[in-house]
Parts: sequence; C-alpha cells; structure tokens
Amino acid sequence: MTKHIFFDLDHTIWDFDRNAQETLTELYDHYCLKDLGLQSCSDFIELYTSNNHRLWQQYHLGEISKEKLREERFRKTFLELGIKPEHVPHQFEDDYVRISPTKTNLFDGAEKVLTYLKDKYHLHIISNGFKETTLTKMDLSGLNPYFKNVIISEDVGVNKPDSKIFEHALTKASATKEESVMIGDSLEADIRGAQAYGIKAIFFNPLKAEKPEDVAHQITHLEELLTHF
Repeated sequence: MTKHIFFDLDHTIWDFDRNAQETLTELYDHYCLKDLGLQSCSDFIELYTSNNHRLWQQYHLGEISKEKLREERFRKTFLELGIKPEHVPHQFEDDYVRISPTKTNLFDGAEKVLTYLKDKYHLHIISNGFKETTLTKMDLSGLNPYFKNVIISEDVGVNKPDSKIFEHALTKASATKEESVMIGDSLEADIRGAQAYGIKAIFFNPLKAEKPEDVAHQITHLEELLTHF
C-alpha cells in the first residue's frame, strides 16, 4: 500500500521552462541583446533551453559539475548565436540564477493535486536542483506546507539516478520501497533511477513523448494523479 509519494520539483511541479522564459525575456531587454545582434528573443530562448537541458542531463549523470553547467549554458548559447567572446555578458548567469527562482509558475493542477494528496499520503521532494535555488522556489511558490521532506542532491552528495539518493530519501522519510512512489519528468533520473532501486515510478510526460517500453506508468497532466491515488 502506498504511503509515501516522492516528487521531482523542476519540470514536474515547478514549471521550469515557463519560469525560465519569463526570466530570459526580462534579461533580453535588460541587457539590450538585440543591440548585440540577437534579433529574436524566442530564438535565444529556444537555443538556451536546448543547451540547458543537454547540460542538465550531463549533470544528472555526474559527467559535469554544477560550476561547469553554470559556466557553459549561457556562454555556449551566446557563442553559437554569433556573439564574440569579448561581448558575452558575464553577469548574465548570475542575474538569471538570482531572478529565475523567484518566479512562481507551477504546472496546471499542481496545487489542487497536492492539496488532495497531502491529506492521504506523506509527500516529499527529491531534487537534483541546486540547494539555494530549490529552497527559494519552494518558499516563494508556497510549496513548503505540502511536503514533509525536501531531499536535495547537493546535500546528499549524489544525483538521481544514483540509488544512494533514493536510499537517503526513504531513510529520512521512514518509508519502505513497497510504500513509495516516485513521480518525475526525467526518464533517466526519476523513472529509471527509482525503478532500478525498486520503487514504483510514474512518468510525468506533459509533452506526450512516446513512452518507452520499460516505463510502466505515465501521466500527461498532474490531475491524472487524482485517479491514481
């Protein structure tokens, strides 16, 4: 019987891409990027999003450090868009990291679903996000009252899909594998990581990508969880 539900945060509850888009649009204007030759804000955001997702995947797998991710994601984007190295705005990353976590857009249905689940289950977060930004997001988005524990990879010392972070989370929650479910958007980090450790997992797939055969359960909207639990 399920007693504990573990959620990923970014791209699952906290709408990372929407919040990033708001932040990047503000910074595009603030830094007058059009004057640097970046005529299209949407093209800038699209390329950044692609680069950021790729670097985060490498970070999940332990292939790059937090510092490398932050150093590369905007620099790589600016250079690929034709900005000369000496014209790359080096404060851009710091401003993005400062502003983005203050955005509060959640996925549709998040508060309704969390309110429903909180009365029936123990809810927890397992995040590969950076500690300071994760705690800011949780606080300003009003998410803290829903969750008993917030497990952050920087505190544990390993990222999902490493089994050690799931072991740590279950120990902290006083939960067994049989009582636990993991919900997240990352096939590698959340779903396969949880399944490899022996926890049931539900793939959050809002873009409706093709579901791999090794994924048993998926949802495309958070409110589908109301019929799962």
